[in-house]
Formats: sequence, structure tokens, C-alpha cells
Amino acid sequence: MSAQPVNPDLPPDHVTVFIDGVEMAAPKGSMIIQAADKAGIPIPRFCYHDKLSIAANCRMCLVDTEVGGRSAPKPSPACATPVMDGLKVFTRNDKALKAQRNVMEFLLINHPLDCPICDQGGECELQDLSLGYGRSVSRFAERKRVVPDEDLGSLVATEMTRCIQCTRCVRFTAEVAGTYELGGMQRGENLQIGTYDGKPLTTELSGNVIDVCPVGALTNKVFRFRARPWELIAKESLGYHDALGSNLFLHVRRGEVLRTVPRDNEAVNECWLSDRDRYSHQGLAAEDRATKPLLKDGDTWREASWDEALARAAQILRDNAADDLGVLVHPATSNEEGALLARLAEGLGTGNLDHRIAQRDLSGDAVAAPFAMPVADIAKAGTVVIVGSNLRHELPLLHHRVRQAWTHGAKVHVINPVDFDFTFDVASKTIVPPSAIAGVLGNDAFGAAAGEGDRLVVIVGALAESGVHAAAIRDAAAAFAAAHGGALCRIPQGANAIGLSRHGVLPTSRDAQSMLADSRSAYVLYGVEPGLDFADQALALKALSGAQVVAFSQFACASTRAVADVILPIGALPEIDATLTNLEGREQRAVAGGRLAGDARPGWRVLRALGAQLELGGFDFVDLPQLRAGLAQRDVQVRAGQAPQGSDGLELATAPAIYRSDAVVRRAAALQSHPLNLGPRIVLHPEDAQAIGAAHDGMAKVSNHAGTATLQVTVSDQVARGAVFVESGYGATAALMAGNVQVVPA
Repeated sequence: MSAQPVNPDLPPDHVTVFIDGVEMAAPKGSMIIQAADKAGIPIPRFCYHDKLSIAANCRMCLVDTEVGGRSAPKPSPACATPVMDGLKVFTRNDKALKAQRNVMEFLLINHPLDCPICDQGGECELQDLSLGYGRSVSRFAERKRVVPDEDLGSLVATEMTRCIQCTRCVRFTAEVAGTYELGGMQRGENLQIGTYDGKPLTTELSGNVIDVCPVGALTNKVFRFRARPWELIAKESLGYHDALGSNLFLHVRRGEVLRTVPRDNEAVNECWLSDRDRYSHQGLAAEDRATKPLLKDGDTWREASWDEALARAAQILRDNAADDLGVLVHPATSNEEGALLARLAEGLGTGNLDHRIAQRDLSGDAVAAPFAMPVADIAKAGTVVIVGSNLRHELPLLHHRVRQAWTHGAKVHVINPVDFDFTFDVASKTIVPPSAIAGVLGNDAFGAAAGEGDRLVVIVGALAESGVHAAAIRDAAAAFAAAHGGALCRIPQGANAIGLSRHGVLPTSRDAQSMLADSRSAYVLYGVEPGLDFADQALALKALSGAQVVAFSQFACASTRAVADVILPIGALPEIDATLTNLEGREQRAVAGGRLAGDARPGWRVLRALGAQLELGGFDFVDLPQLRAGLAQRDVQVRAGQAPQGSDGLELATAPAIYRSDAVVRRAAALQSHPLNLGPRIVLHPEDAQAIGAAHDGMAKVSNHAGTATLQVTVSDQVARGAVFVESGYGATAALMAGNVQVVPA
């Protein structure tokens, strides 16, 4: 073979290859299958996945190769054979086809004939390829092997007899999830995939093993036996339980959302989806869905027509306009609804409008801002500093990007009140109470250690943003990033916090905390579950209970009924056309998928009708395109809030429980059964527990100015001395989300 390149005009890092007679350029070191995929030439495969390492164990991608006029003595696996200059590849000649057909015969020897009852039927890679490469009859007369199933938890169903040992799931849990929960046991014909210890999957990304499985061995337990793929209609939508805005498809049959699958977007979520986004659709069918307009007459509720309910709501707002009215908006509310709420508040003459309902310290620069670095580029960072965040639970796919950076050599430094579990090693960790986090960021020694690398990213999370020391931590993080040339990435506290900020859902008068502390005579609640969504539940319920309340809500839950006078049922994001703005400022659109519950309406329609009833300007549009055409970013001079007052006791560090973050997730039964859902508890450092006299797994009374709760105690040295960790989202812990706490054994 000549040492001269076939095509001297190619860049030095590329070579010329010929696949089925088609000449193409391919990067040096890439594999045949990658070059073929780029050219649109199909090569069958099972174990190969472009996001996972190469295993080359299914052999379905065998092809014939030729170099310098000499054919290889046996077929080569296209996924594990690197390209070389002048290489000729034949994917469809007799030699290649015979090898592929023989491999298919071996794969089907032990595979059960489950297609009529298999959930994967109709979208199964093995089923599709066996049609083209399989035989019409089997020459194998012996008994097929049977593999016992494991219980992998409430999300993933198993039929391991169908497994073809492609090991995609094993590689996913090892390389992407980072939990190493699945593996191969035994050898040869006895090889089987499992967890070894028989415990459920604990990764927050477990549903992705369903997507990577090429057969029906791993399927969606929630969706199981509910529909066939060809009965479903795919609707483009978005994840709305965190600020990433993962792209996804809702699979709908006759208006019912039956499952959720990822939609590829390399810039946002690649091809993955968190379990929270994948399974939350279960919550849409909760028993307490608001399906009819409801009015309170005395202490009783009754159903009403839309006209009557809107008339009552309009009367309340007319009677309590201007400074007497407060508007509290859930931070996952869409841009369209947010813009109309801003118009409603402006028309009623009130500046008491806020979406930052879960944040305690609204002083300083407390407005959400886009990441200073694209999400995809975080995977290329050289140094990552995580400040005040249980990142793995707060934003699972951002945690995955940090893991990607770590696998490429990045150093990760952590400042937290709790030593949370990550799926990457950390170069340094500083576990201190929340009040000390800002001081650590300003410490020269920490700056010298963490600020020395290139491509620095500082990620500030919910533990920092939602606590009583948020302003100091924000300022310190911004100063640290600026001093070391880093990108400041403050995680927005809500799926659409940035979009709502851009569309004016911010206070020009009283913020969320001050309009509750100095209670108004009336409130509008939009998408809020008042018993669990506020930073200071006791303060909120006290203010709302003494006022007239118009609640736009997806759920007519007990806490909403306790405070509201009118409940107007609105659709959740999977049921409406909407746009959300994600954490990097990317505006993304979702289309209506599921059927609205009962007489519920899209929120923008209800707001349009209410605005028209009140004869306000800006509500004369007739459809959604006309509304969107009139949307524009609003510059609001936000009035800074007051810093919270300090109090005695142990410092409270709070973060949302992974599957208790919002009303829809809290009603998804499968997620509530997940092992990551630990239930209400208080976590103490051993020295603090000893000083108090509290025992591990015992009970303790936890109290502050807001209220008292009796909680189970977990003693762990993962918590900073002088702090306690409590997860929010539970009714039992709702009273404790504000201020320091006193703890005594129960």
C-alpha cells in the first residue's frame, strides 16, 4: 500500500474511506460505523450507542473490509474497527450479509417469542432487524434458557429472559449515571445482567435504561401493558420540574398522556431524560385535579359555571385593587401566562407581583439570570465550583454535564452545608453552615486552590438561593467568578424563573415575602399549592387565610380549599401550548399534548376572559398567535426586599426533596415509591445530636418562629456542625422552612 494519502487535499486529521463504493472523509481514530452513520449508510447494530463506550459484543455490525486490494480474512465489527486511508468497506456483499444473518440466528436462539405480549413490540430494534436478517424457521431444537427477573423498583420493569447481553444498560449506569448498579454475572450461556444485590435502581436517571435497551428486557413499569406504540401520538413538550427545560415527547392516546420519552437536543439534554420529567405525567390524573370552577359559600364549596366564577373573581379584584392586592405566581408558569399576569397587575394598579415564592432572602440581586456559559460547554470546563446545591437531585442532567467535565479531567470543588453524594470525585469539599458559605468563597486559600484552573464555572444552587443568607452568597459567588475569570451560573429557582423575570412578573412595590408579612386584603394565586410551595408556609397561610383569594390552580387540594374563595381550574404544561425560558435563556416551545381535565381551560384563556371582564387593556387578542405577537420583554425596576432577621438555634439548610418539588411531581405515585424519596426527617451532626440528646432514628420536636414539627432524626457526619438539614416538599416539614430551629428529643 502506498504511503501517499488517497486524497492529499484532506485535512491531516482525516482519511479517505470507501463504504459500499461511496468515497468519504472520516476523522482519524473514528470507527467504520461512525463514518457510515455520517454518510447515511445503514449498518445493523445492537450494542453500539453513540453516547456509550464501545463494547463490540453483539457482532451484529460485522462488515467486509479491504485494504490495498487485500480482503480481510474474516468480517470485522464496524463499531470497533478504526478507519484508515484507502479502506474499502462492504456492508451488503455476500460475506457481510452472511455474517450478519448468522449473528442474528445466534441472537434468536434463546430469545423468547414474546412479541405479541411485549411492550417493546412495534419499536423493538431486534424485531426490526430480525425482519431483514432473520430466518423464517429456527434450526435450534433445544430448550431455550430462562433468566429470573429482578425487581428494579417502581420505574423499570424487567423481563430478563429477553436480554441479548448487549450491555448498553450496564454501560449507561456506569458511564452516564455514574452509579455502577448493573453488571454482568456468570459467563458464557449463563451470563445474565442484574444488580447482584437485588436492590432497586437508585439513580435519578434510571428510566434511560429503557431507551437504550434494544429489546423488551427493560421496559417502562408505569406504561406497561397500557398501549401499543402505534396507538400513540407524539407531542413535542418540555420538562417543567427544573430550569433545564429538557426536550421531550409526550406519547398520547385519545387525549391521555401515557408516557414521556426524551427528544434529542444536544445543547440541552442530549438524548437523556431525568426520571422526574419522565414519570411526572402520572400526577396529571390525581384525584384532586381541579376539573370545575369552584366557589366558596360560607364554609362549603360548590361547582359553578365559568361565567359565575369569573364574575366572582372579577368582583374580588375590583374591590381589592391597587396596593390591597397581591399576585403570587408559581415559577414554572409559562411566558404567555406570566405576561398576562403582569398586564393584569398593571391594569389593577398593583406592583405587588412576584414569582419568587420559595426564596427567603429577596434582598440584593435576587432576580434569576441566564447562565454565563452554555450548558453544553460545562462538559468542557476545567474547574467547577458547586456552591449550596444538592446538584444531583436539583438538576440531574446538569449534574451529568459536570460528571462529563470530570471524566475529561476537570477538578470539582464543593462548598455545601451537607456532604451530598455526587457521581464524580471532588478535588476539595468544604462542609460549613449556610452562614459561612460566603466567607469560604472570599477566603484566599480557597481562591488559590479552586481558582487556579482554566475554564472555571461557578454553580450556585437552591440551598444557597433559597436560604436566609442568599444575598451574601450571591455576592460572594459573583465576586469569586469575576476575580478568577469564571462563568457564574446561578440555577434559577423555578422552571421558568428567567422567562417570568423577562416578562415583568417581578415586584415594583412589595415582593413575595413583604406582601405576606404585611398581609393584603386579597391575593391572586397562580399555579401555587399554598400548603407546600412557599418559603415561609406559616406566614403564607396566615396571610392568605385572612384575605380573599382567587386561585388559578391545577389542583383543588385541601390547602387551596382552605384559603381560596374562587378556584379557577387551569391546565398543566403538558396540556397547553406554551413557551418556557430555560436556565441559559433559551426560549423553548411546548405544544398541547394531554386533554384538559374536565372543564379546565388553558391559563391564558382564563386570564383573557378575566381581563375582558375587568375591562383592562391588553386583553383584546383573540388567539395564542396574536398574544405571542404582542409579547415583549419588560424592563422592571425591581424593588429590593429586606434581608431576613437572624435567630437563635441551629442553622436550617433546606433543599427540595427530589420527588416533592412541585404539585404534579408530588402526585406521581411511582416517583413517591422511589428509594430516593426518603420522607420527612431532620439530619443532625453527631456532636449536635449528642449535645441535644437526640438519638439516630429517634423522634425530635423541631421548632422556630414559624411552627413546630415532630420528625424522625437521622444522625450523620455529612451535615455541618451547627446546621440541620431538612428536605422541603413534605407537609410535616412545611412549617420549618424559615429561620433557625430549636431541636429537643420528643
